Amino acid sequence: MSDTYENERTFEPLPPAHGRGFATSWWGLAWLKALEDTALDGRQLKQGRRLAREGAVGAVTVRPGRITAVVRDRDGSHHRGDVLLQELDEDDWDRFLTMAAERAGHIAALLDREMPPHLVEDATSAGVELLPVIGDLEPRCTCEAWDHCPHTAALCYQVARLLDQDPFVLLLMRGRAERPLLDALQERSAAPVADEPAIPQGIPAEEAFAARDIVPPLPALPQLSPEPGEPPHLDTETAPEPGVDPAALEFLAADAAARAHRMLAEALAPGHELHPCEAELTEDQDTVRLAAACHETRISARLAAASGRRPADLAAAVRAWQLGGAASLQALEEEWTPDAEVLARAVAGLDRAWPEGERPALRPTGGNRWTVTGRAAQLRLGHDGRWWPYRKERGRWTPAGPADRDPAAALETMLAEEGAGG
Repeated sequence: MSDTYENERTFEPLPPAHGRGFATSWWGLAWLKALEDTALDGRQLKQGRRLAREGAVGAVTVRPGRITAVVRDRDGSHHRGDVLLQELDEDDWDRFLTMAAERAGHIAALLDREMPPHLVEDATSAGVELLPVIGDLEPRCTCEAWDHCPHTAALCYQVARLLDQDPFVLLLMRGRAERPLLDALQERSAAPVADEPAIPQGIPAEEAFAARDIVPPLPALPQLSPEPGEPPHLDTETAPEPGVDPAALEFLAADAAARAHRMLAEALAPGHELHPCEAELTEDQDTVRLAAACHETRISARLAAASGRRPADLAAAVRAWQLGGAASLQALEEEWTPDAEVLARAVAGLDRAWPEGERPALRPTGGNRWTVTGRAAQLRLGHDGRWWPYRKERGRWTPAGPADRDPAAALETMLAEEGAGG
């Protein structure tokens, strides 16, 4: 809490800071760095840090050019400590406001009572130093020390905690209270300028990239939950709108949660950047994918109608999807003509796999399809160069197993299973 007057703010004493640092925000940490860079005696800083940590700093008053507090020493005595900070002059403030008004990102942040860290770099480029540099912090204390004493050091450490709460405290120390500053910025940004283009929305890429070394580190990644979240239950007393199927919506929500959980798990896995992203599915492929995950007959029927397939056709498509995803579905439904060289290599591989005269006879039954003569078995070549085994069941060619780069291996496995089943 603080009491605010025209150009002065007084903050109530802060509690002891046991077990924590004095600052966590970028501004608080930057203030501490400036303090520690400008102080000559590290021992005085250490003693001041201990006093501040113990809660020995009283109410802190901040006004242009000065911060003040009474600090209780470890022997019970009290000392008034002041730290003077050079105020910015009118030319400095004019340059600062001009710089901020020229950048839409700064305007939006400041008007929302936020101070982006890269404001420091942009202000410095405009010739305005917001953070103190060597010689800027001038300590004065009733203990009559000539440099920073434990009392003024404790005051500065406490100010770092105040900057965590409100970085506008720094601008007040530099000479401008928050409300007059924001009013001046709003007035300047709203004023029309002849022959000057409108301020673009957003932050220029060059500006964002330049801030890469001064922004705080990203927080640690959250722990991934073991299972995806439960979808909402839509079975309520209120009847749904016409055409809305609550069960179908629940199914889609559960599917979306499961996919999001899987994608997040992959993104958090070590080396995920080395794996290519999945190709985007077509609407038809996604319909089959959904059908493969669906165990509700009524929803499956809707998916079949949406895909333009009869239930038996959808069942074959689902079987293909379960064996190999989009590539397997493509082998089921697409007929194409491979290069002659590809076919020649396949025939040579088949010849090597069986003793002379024992290789199953194959006859072409489509551009990329070869059927075993006298057997209900077939091979199909996919666009990815893999061979898919098919078996004829109830007059329909059905995917019989996973693909293999070697056509002989795919065919031999299928024939062996067929023989064992017979």
